[in-house]
Amino acid sequence: MARHCTHSTDFKRQVAQDYMAGETLHNLARRHDLSRNLIRIWVQKHEAGAFDDAAVAADTIEAYEARIAALERLVGKQALEIEYLKEALKHEHRPRSATTFVVTGPAATPSQNDAG
Repeated sequence: MARHCTHSTDFKRQVAQDYMAGETLHNLARRHDLSRNLIRIWVQKHEAGAFDDAAVAADTIEAYEARIAALERLVGKQALEIEYLKEALKHEHRPRSATTFVVTGPAATPSQNDAG
């Protein structure tokens, strides 16, 4: 079964910098218990600037903005549903003489089977 670990950006940056400073993939992989391919990916990302603080902050902000937009859509949908239900309650026709509580309900009438 494969393990899935989440490493911090600082750790990824440090491993990539160690490789770029001359340490071998084999030694880094063995020392940190990582795959060599993962280290190669981190080095490529480091060279592309993906581990810069500004890039990480931008990714975090983008994720938060997407989450906020999803929550705003949900709130809007719920507000529409509430308004719809309020209008439905306003227009509901209830006879004045009828019982309005669901718990009490209408008065019970004996059936033909009970009379026997």
